[in-house]
Amino acid sequence: MTMGARAALVFVGMTLWCVCPFPVSSMGVVVSEAADLGGLRLLEEVQSVITELAERVKPAVVSVFPVHGPSRPTDAPRERAPNAPGSGSGVIIDPQGHIVTNNHVVGEANEVEVRLSDKTKFIAQVVGKDPDTDVALLKVVTDRSLPYASFGDSGTVKVGQWVLAVGNPFGLDRTVTLGVVSGMGRDNMNLSRYENFIQTDASINPGNSGGPLFNMQGQIIGINTAIINFAQGIGFAIPSNMTKQVIQQLLARGKVVRGWLGVGIQPVTAELGTKFGVNEGEGVLVNEVFENDPAARAGMKPGDIITKLDGKTVDTPNLLSRLIAGLEPGATTHIEVVRDGKRQILSVALSEKRENAVVASVPPSRSDVKLGIDVQDLSVELAEKFKLKDAKGVLIAKVDQGSIAQAEGLREGDLIKEVNRSEVSSVGEFTAAVTRVKRGETILLRVLRESRAFYVVLKTTEK
Repeated sequence: MTMGARAALVFVGMTLWCVCPFPVSSMGVVVSEAADLGGLRLLEEVQSVITELAERVKPAVVSVFPVHGPSRPTDAPRERAPNAPGSGSGVIIDPQGHIVTNNHVVGEANEVEVRLSDKTKFIAQVVGKDPDTDVALLKVVTDRSLPYASFGDSGTVKVGQWVLAVGNPFGLDRTVTLGVVSGMGRDNMNLSRYENFIQTDASINPGNSGGPLFNMQGQIIGINTAIINFAQGIGFAIPSNMTKQVIQQLLARGKVVRGWLGVGIQPVTAELGTKFGVNEGEGVLVNEVFENDPAARAGMKPGDIITKLDGKTVDTPNLLSRLIAGLEPGATTHIEVVRDGKRQILSVALSEKRENAVVASVPPSRSDVKLGIDVQDLSVELAEKFKLKDAKGVLIAKVDQGSIAQAEGLREGDLIKEVNRSEVSSVGEFTAAVTRVKRGETILLRVLRESRAFYVVLKTTEK
């Protein structure tokens, strides 16, 4: 089939042009051929933009090899399935020789080997690392002028826009792949503590980790960090705005300092929402308030539902953690909570995040079966055995197989602190509280497991 006999489809930006092959006048064939030639020129212009962009940004992309023996980190730990050991990627971000890559590419190394596009090798020092976002900052020292790329604003990125991923998959230097942004704000991937990933279908493979994701202006809008191995066309990048915040602190302090609220939190399920008078997913449930921490000093209590932070709606634990972490220690934030059906604003002066922060969560309710637990009074010996930080409550001595308690994740050694928002400190108080619940109704328990607390809803049935 000749060019004059087929339609030319041309993508220009986000516009789809269709050049019709059918004659529209007595000189239709001539018109069609001319239109086809115009369409071809447009295709060539788009192709030229992409190839020129690739040539412009590739020199800023480097290969990264941690300087270690058998324990050297690989790109595999961040993948969803094992991969063969390999190098990572990075991108030079300024004339001073600073390079951004992934923390999991660097691992425990203090220096790494960096290879430029012209095969030049440098030993780069690790300026700082942030495992919580999987970002690491390196620096090479040289008298020569180095190519570099600038950051763009990931806050303006839209689903569907074109992106270019550049990296070194399987040791294939500066491989370029073209795709689109296929999703934004991806979290709960269990790849890092603070997740807000850009999802892209631009091909990413082992060895791409730490490499840049470019927009069509040649700006870095993300740092490629992970793939889903069993899927095609699903890769994730750390947004540039998050990366820039981390880099600024690494340059200033050599580490990242984050705000700390001092609470344990969990999602609001449908059952919990009913108990606390909110809708499913409306806010985040506070299940623990740590003594002498900012939230406690501000008057926050277990059972509060955090719905907004500085006017921003909060609907997942991940989002709340990310918003708090984005604030400096000492900053005062205004948090809206729902307590006993009433909304109020708490002013909280944040402190510095503790390294061993505890955030509790439990699986959502799944089934309606009998309660299925035996309880006993707590003794000092039992508190020590189950590593309980509190000596007040009712201990779960047994959890029946197949019971609703087991389905909700309860287990022997858990300490029941509250029944339907009322404290219980003995089997008698627990029994009295449960007796007040009618058959078929739900019971809200606040449970302590070692050093963390959480809420769970159980539905009662006849024994």
